[in-house]
Amino acid sequence: MNDRGREPLIEDRLGVRARVYASERAILVGVTDGPAEEETLRELESLADTAGISTLATALQNRRRPDPATFIGRGKLAEVKAAAAVLDADVVLFNDELSPAQARNLEEAMGRKVIDRTQLILDIFAQRAATKEARLQVELAQLRYLLPRLRGWGAALTRAGGRAVGGVGTRGPGETQLELDRNKINRRIHTLEKRLVKATAERAVRRKKRMKSDVPRIALVGYTNSGKSTLLNRLCGADAFVEDKLFATLDTVVRRGAIGTGRVALFADTVGFIRDLPHHLVPAFAATLEAAQHADLLVHVVDISKPTWAEDHRTVLEILEREVFHGREERAASLNVLNKIDLCPSGVPSGIEGIAISALEGLHVDRLRRRIASIVFPEDRAVAFTFPLDVLHKLSPLTTSGRARIVEYTTEAACVKASISKAEWEQLEREGARLSASGASPAEEP
Repeated sequence: MNDRGREPLIEDRLGVRARVYASERAILVGVTDGPAEEETLRELESLADTAGISTLATALQNRRRPDPATFIGRGKLAEVKAAAAVLDADVVLFNDELSPAQARNLEEAMGRKVIDRTQLILDIFAQRAATKEARLQVELAQLRYLLPRLRGWGAALTRAGGRAVGGVGTRGPGETQLELDRNKINRRIHTLEKRLVKATAERAVRRKKRMKSDVPRIALVGYTNSGKSTLLNRLCGADAFVEDKLFATLDTVVRRGAIGTGRVALFADTVGFIRDLPHHLVPAFAATLEAAQHADLLVHVVDISKPTWAEDHRTVLEILEREVFHGREERAASLNVLNKIDLCPSGVPSGIEGIAISALEGLHVDRLRRRIASIVFPEDRAVAFTFPLDVLHKLSPLTTSGRARIVEYTTEAACVKASISKAEWEQLEREGARLSASGASPAEEP
């Protein structure tokens, strides 16, 4: 029983093999046939740091393909085992998803807990998910990942009750316990799926309400830790959680922010993507994928201070194409925002176009606002006109928002300068608005 008096989770009863803990120390292992893996090992170290795990050492093996039995070769396996013993490592983290057989073989060979990249990301999500739906999605992903791996999850599976491992008659009870575990997980999966159907329906209702509004919807998308939450705070005066760690944001946050003269938009700060995103976790991105799918504009935030910015940019595009657009031609416009320019003394790298900013320092953010406004309000034009005094109150929505200002009064009319759309101008014309001599109709090109 756990400290709340309830039956412990299957993962806890099966032992510490099921997850990582903040007090643990790790050795990181990767297999590569090129130089890029060294950078991904640094990313794995950042993931471990996010989970609260300290890295003792890294091991990288150059080979064309992983060993089908142990992922790494026998020589490298012996090297990692020896290093783990000398450094007293608690866990060995692999930078790829291991098959159930590989994980079992590695654990038996090294006598230590072995965790792969997918498990680590799942655990980070479990630690940080805040909304009810996100927690349900992450638990569902964990259980689906656990189910095919039950047979290799440690000696607890060969026990029935308090019976010791080994000896005559223990095989049958062990298999019985395995079936009990599988049945319990399947029942829990079924329960979670039903709850998620309800949560999805509730989210659809909220989305429908938002879509009734004329306020444009803008989704901030990008690689994890690219600066999306910092940009949201800068654009909206928001208080979204910011931390220099991967997956600091795990729940979609929507805030209203100004983007031009009197114009506002709804900005959605979404979960950051990552290379080799575990398939089991894709449903946990449901709110993020939905925000991108129904957005009027995608603002793709790219951390150009990273050596791997081009690969990060490509990864996000691939995930959006595969999981959001599904090859559909109809999609929102996209704007690249090249963030962290303050960390790039040589300037913007070649090979990408966009608005270069520093969300942290506020550098060029006003330029970004104007660019966003020109995309989501393409018909807005500067216009000067006169407006009858007896219906002047009908200008109030424009003057209050700052999109129109009265510059002079005459005996019968007010002289006004505004930034409005063609439809808004047509409405004002019906109320008696007339272009000034220097005015330009919003229907005309500037």
